[in-house]
Amino acid sequence: MGNAQEKPPGGGGGGGAARSGAGKPETPGAPERGAVNGSPGENGQEHTGGERRSPAVDTGYLDAPAGALPPHLGRLKNQGNHLFRHGQFGDALEKYSQAIEGCAEAGVDSPEDLCILYSNRAACYLKDGNSTDCIQDCSKALELQPFSLKPLLRRAMAYESLERYRKAYVDYKTVLQIDTGVQAAHDSIHRITRMLIEQDGPAWREKLPEIPVVPLSVQQQHREKPVSVEQAQARAARAAQEEARRKEARFTLLKQEGNGLVKKGQFQEALKKYSECLILKPDECAVYTNRAICLLKLNRFEEAKQDCDCALQLEPDNKKAFYRRALAFKGLQDYLSASSDLQEVLQLDPKVREAEQELEVVTGLLRQSLLDGSAHSATV
Repeated sequence: MGNAQEKPPGGGGGGGAARSGAGKPETPGAPERGAVNGSPGENGQEHTGGERRSPAVDTGYLDAPAGALPPHLGRLKNQGNHLFRHGQFGDALEKYSQAIEGCAEAGVDSPEDLCILYSNRAACYLKDGNSTDCIQDCSKALELQPFSLKPLLRRAMAYESLERYRKAYVDYKTVLQIDTGVQAAHDSIHRITRMLIEQDGPAWREKLPEIPVVPLSVQQQHREKPVSVEQAQARAARAAQEEARRKEARFTLLKQEGNGLVKKGQFQEALKKYSECLILKPDECAVYTNRAICLLKLNRFEEAKQDCDCALQLEPDNKKAFYRRALAFKGLQDYLSASSDLQEVLQLDPKVREAEQELEVVTGLLRQSLLDGSAHSATV
């Protein structure tokens, strides 16, 4: 957190804040000296020999930058950040409260620093399940710094935990005006929309409070803030997930279209759809066997065989691949190979009636080809 609002603490109330990356404390700094000669040892015994030190206690975090706060208040804030980071939310809350009271006593006039303190204390309330006080502190933070993202997000989570869905919806929508990349807000909007439709019916939007319009200057200011390594990694991960979702949706659509075209007997068009599928997912066995059907229907037997070869490399026991490769071998008049593949099918599943029937046909063609070959040799 130090400025903990820039690295917010995580949220409570169902873990929403944790999903949003809502907060982390400062990195500890220099060590503090430990026990020396004459102090209790590991078993409570005194050391009478040379100097011996206990494990160093890291307190450098206390002097981390704390905005415009006086040093003694900055240390309270940094203590709070450290305690929050280690899951001691009640103790962290106490430090933030002391810092807030100290600001009033010292006449500190720094809206940004006070906003951060209230927002950080709100995160403690949220972690402890105290949504009411969380909302109160977030509202104070937003009075000091309107459209500050972290208090808005935490207040939205608190409203949601109290089932005050309309107010939560408004705050999440406001967050997304500031930063469209907050995935927790997107997820919550989808979830709350379903609840509001169930609660208020088709006219649910009419019952919402007014959603404030975030000034362009605020949006621009947020975009220009330096991005931390963690934020950049989170954004890259979200972008990769979104790209994977888009690719999966496109693949599913193309495959469904290809299957529909096959049912209509439009094999050339289906072939194109399956080829596009394989650009997106080159290791999808079912697409190779589906495309093989189209190639067989178009009498492109060598290409059909190649697709079946690819399918069998991915799934060595794929019955469809063996069966369709047998049909390709049949089209290529390689009846011996066709017979071998059909026997593989029946070994894998003796109940495949089509394979039995095709094996009879191929066996007859193989016998005829052998007879024709013998007759040709005799004539020569």
